Amino acid sequence: MEYMEKMQLRFAQDLRMDDEEFFRFCQDNPELKFERTKNGDIIFMALAGGETGANNSQLTTDFSVWNRQTKFGLVFGSNTGFRLSDTSVKSPNVAVVEKSRWESLTVEQRKKFPPLCPDCVLELKSPSDSVKEAQDKMEEWLQNGCRLGWLIDTANQTAYVYRPGQPMEETKGFQDKKLSGENVLSGFELDLNFLL
Repeated sequence: MEYMEKMQLRFAQDLRMDDEEFFRFCQDNPELKFERTKNGDIIFMALAGGETGANNSQLTTDFSVWNRQTKFGLVFGSNTGFRLSDTSVKSPNVAVVEKSRWESLTVEQRKKFPPLCPDCVLELKSPSDSVKEAQDKMEEWLQNGCRLGWLIDTANQTAYVYRPGQPMEETKGFQDKKLSGENVLSGFELDLNFLL
């Protein structure tokens, strides 16, 4: 088995961690990866297997190379949590934040879970997630202000594109297919061929 299942712990209202407590909890357990739902529940995230980890590294590199050339902003890998407006803390596989939005944060905010939603997020569907769970998470990104989201299901060679106020767009097959950064990440294209 390449992965371990994720687990969600539900907390009573009076036992839920606030932002500071949750950040400290994550720092005290660096060998584990967590997300927090808007209801205050804690999700223990599955460790990535080799194939997923390699794909994630390649995807992050593609964004980083483009960002170095364009100086758009900052690119974050899968270990970064973002504190969203609905109070959840989520960590996409890849996140991109425009430079002026990042610079508007205080030094202290940058050191913890940045209190903003990335402009663009990419999520790789993990083997432990159903498509529905992964799609629900993408909808949460949009509801919190994400301007462009990509959900990639490598097992089924399917990419889902999310934009605010528009229906989700589905692309089947990765052969000779690219995803466009559109007006959010101008000039960026993600080549899906390497995921074959």
